[in-house]
Amino acid sequence: MDINIEDFKRVHFIGIGGISMSGLAHILINAGHTVTGSDLKDSHIIKKLKTEGAVINIPHEAKNVDGANLVVYTAAVKQDNPEIIRAKELAIPLIDRATLLGQIMKKFKYGVAVAGSHGKTTATSLVSILLKEMNYDPTVLIGGEVDILGGNVRVGNSDYFITEACEYTDSFLKFYPYIAVILNVDSDHLDYFKNIENIKQSFTQFANLVPDNGFVVACGDDKNTMNVLQHINRNIITFGIENRCDWNAKDISFNKKGCPSFNAFYKGKNMGRYELSIVGKHNIYNALASLAVCNLLCADMSKTSEFIKKFKGTHRRFEEKGKINGITVIDDYAHHPTEIKATLLSAKNYPHERLICVFQPHTYSRTKSLLNGFAESFDDADIIIITDIYAAREKDTGLVNSKDLSELIAKRGKNVIYIESFTDIVNYLRNTAIPGDVIMTIGAGNIYEVGDMYLNLSKAVVGA
Repeated sequence: MDINIEDFKRVHFIGIGGISMSGLAHILINAGHTVTGSDLKDSHIIKKLKTEGAVINIPHEAKNVDGANLVVYTAAVKQDNPEIIRAKELAIPLIDRATLLGQIMKKFKYGVAVAGSHGKTTATSLVSILLKEMNYDPTVLIGGEVDILGGNVRVGNSDYFITEACEYTDSFLKFYPYIAVILNVDSDHLDYFKNIENIKQSFTQFANLVPDNGFVVACGDDKNTMNVLQHINRNIITFGIENRCDWNAKDISFNKKGCPSFNAFYKGKNMGRYELSIVGKHNIYNALASLAVCNLLCADMSKTSEFIKKFKGTHRRFEEKGKINGITVIDDYAHHPTEIKATLLSAKNYPHERLICVFQPHTYSRTKSLLNGFAESFDDADIIIITDIYAAREKDTGLVNSKDLSELIAKRGKNVIYIESFTDIVNYLRNTAIPGDVIMTIGAGNIYEVGDMYLNLSKAVVGA
């Protein structure tokens, strides 16, 4: 669907508090549009938008869309939403979030869309920070908050637009990338996709959106990604560690916190040594992808090692929340078996006595379809706590629950316990954790609240 955003003075967002929706709202406010919106509950994101001039109502009500020229909704909003129904009654044009993002992206000469089953937020952040520091003045939309960028969105004044490209519901097929990055391709979102072959087909379509003079930057170590590349006829730049690629990382080492260093080679030429301030081998791939993009955009690569080290990570990606009584609390957004394995592998290099993992599964469909994979993903944890599934956009089908996962993990000989309430989890942690332990909260829902509760209660007890 092609639209001209300038034709719509007042744009209304249903679900404006979402990380991407709020970023799009911010971009439109800066472009001079009147922005209104609604959501189910208030948040710091909504408060920030209000200070910028957005009028936002809690909760969703039909009257909220009255007077709007365009209504934007997220994939989580159903067609029986009162505001959707009202917009249809008033014949107000309705578009989804991805369509709006694509139409904004279309206006930029150099759009960079970062796709992949895992790592999108970090890789997009790295590209954005490097280009910002080198005065490319990009407009940026990220699925996480980055301190160095001041949030998840940045409005620039140039031809460069950097965004995450999510495959769920084929959203990324509505984008207009000059450079398409494919970090990896894995089984996920199986409530939408039929199987891995279906997912690879979508990534193939995404890569083919690149114009003839554009580029596809892809991981040469990922089997599914390499399958995708066989079906596209575009300029391809590969990156990797294990296999021979255009960009390779060699001579890898890790510091005492698990942050890697490596020499980057481009077509056999040593481009210098890079030190990351984020942990894990998987982030070497994200760094290589960002270097490849910057090089294609003719950046001064001699400066990239200095700027890449500045990046301390996005919120909820191996984020150190605090330390008390010798116990460190870390939070991570991992919600897929591959991500959990990578996160816990990274944690092995982080100084600790025991690793206590608190996991909240995200969506019933993902938990059910990947149940065995989840059970196998916690082998590097010493103590595992499983809490109830975060429903997100779904309803409980009764076909799977967290006790099923807990039982499968126990069969692997792991020390695992199911605890329903966050308060009970915090009490268990206070009675179990000892100095030197790392408590890691993992999941895409609200499990981070457990870490906050633990730290706040422990501080209160210490200060009593």
